Amino acid sequence: MDQSKYDQMQGMLAKLEDVKNSQESIIDKINHIITDLFQNPDSELEKAMEAAHQKASDNVEKINEAIETYEIKFNKAQQA
Repeated sequence: MDQSKYDQMQGMLAKLEDVKNSQESIIDKINHIITDLFQNPDSELEKAMEAAHQKASDNVEKINEAIETYEIKFNKAQQA
């Protein structure tokens, strides 16, 4: 694999990790809101935050799958 292709693929992996980290940060912030709702209950907001938490968790899972798949391609390309 030439250096240009290597750098491009390595950059893509870094961007994917960044997106995953951003989603995990969102999950953390949503958890803080959910915790705050114990002191000041609001059922509509709680329901919305639980749905947002689920979607963010699903996104992390999908991004992890994408990272794993791309890492396999990257490793195969390095060996070629």
